[in-house]
Amino acid sequence: DVQLQASGGGSVQAGGSLRLSCAASGFTFDDYNIGWFRQAPGKEREFVGSTTGSGTAYADSVKGRFTISRDNAKNTMFLQMNSLKPDDTAVYYCAANDAIHCSRNNGVYDYWGQGTLVTVSS
Repeated sequence: DVQLQASGGGSVQAGGSLRLSCAASGFTFDDYNIGWFRQAPGKEREFVGSTTGSGTAYADSVKGRFTISRDNAKNTMFLQMNSLKPDDTAVYYCAANDAIHCSRNNGVYDYWGQGTLVTVSS
């Protein structure tokens, strides 16, 4: 079975940092585009960033503050979040699709993790 397990969420003050992890199993991690999305209360799920073996894409709202990395040997992707703002408060999800290109469209992702809550206080 394909599984994605997001972890690392928590509460932090504005300006702080958190590192999220997404552990994957059940598919060939190296061949997949892995993405991060987030959903704040009352809002639609939005793209944060994604990475393939050849590139990484970020939403404008997080560019320069968030960094995605992946460890293919451990089937794990990371989201390093710095300079956090209250607007970053959301449940963060990792997702995967069998593609060689990054995608901002949550509709193309085949597999989703359960989400991890990030709360940023002012």
